[in-house]
Amino acid sequence: MTGKPLPPLSAVLAGRCCLFLSLVLLLPACTTPSQHLQTQATQSGFNHIQLNVDGFTLSGFYQFISPGGGLLHVYLEGDGKPWEQGLLPASDPTTRESVMLPLMAQDQSASLYLARPCYNGHAQDPGCSKTLWTGGRYSETVISSMASAIKNFCHQNGYNQLILIGHSGGGSLAILLAAHLPQTRALLTLAANYDIDAWADYHGYSRLHGSINPASQPNTGIPEWHYLAEQDSNIPVALFFQSLSQRPNSQVAIIPGMDHNHGWQTHWPGILSKLAEIR
Repeated sequence: MTGKPLPPLSAVLAGRCCLFLSLVLLLPACTTPSQHLQTQATQSGFNHIQLNVDGFTLSGFYQFISPGGGLLHVYLEGDGKPWEQGLLPASDPTTRESVMLPLMAQDQSASLYLARPCYNGHAQDPGCSKTLWTGGRYSETVISSMASAIKNFCHQNGYNQLILIGHSGGGSLAILLAAHLPQTRALLTLAANYDIDAWADYHGYSRLHGSINPASQPNTGIPEWHYLAEQDSNIPVALFFQSLSQRPNSQVAIIPGMDHNHGWQTHWPGILSKLAEIR
């Protein structure tokens, strides 16, 4: 009885090699957003921390580079992925690619990267609901829990002054948090969603009825720097430049050639130098 001839050994090895490479290429797709974020933070040498406040666990990363001084930079990420295909609430809103971690890695000041409640692997925690990352993403519940977490971290580590730094929706949070944290010395935002009603109307989205609009809150009077990206289709310059410029003690700049997420690292050393003015 004769069978089919065996394939050459080289063909067998080539097939196995292709299978191995295919599996390797599939591995990143199996990594959860929170695991990917943890990897980013670890590669930058940051320490991981979990802060338990108001029934939530808030995840974060920190670095203590400059000893003493009592000043802490707080980095706030954007909204991540609140929706799937813009239709259904996401099961995990954690950002897929951090804008803020690479910026914090360039910072030579003591810094804390703080996630919102239910982000970074905590979407299924007790007390979490999809409202907290969709319509209520800037709600009093979110703001108060983050403010408590920052206060606790500062108390435990000897920081009595803050600079709040936020990108996109993190910029919205920074503006709202400043009113809850009287030790805030300055505010710096990158492509911030300043007026969430105007933003929703511009894009034809439903308004975030469970959220507080930063544009409706009284100004704290602290120094503010707001940076907008010239080619940003999400946070258009024309939508917010004038209103941000009218805030007391506010400086607004447009960075040419940039979109919403890309290019901030290039300009970050120059932007950070502005913060040295308030020391």
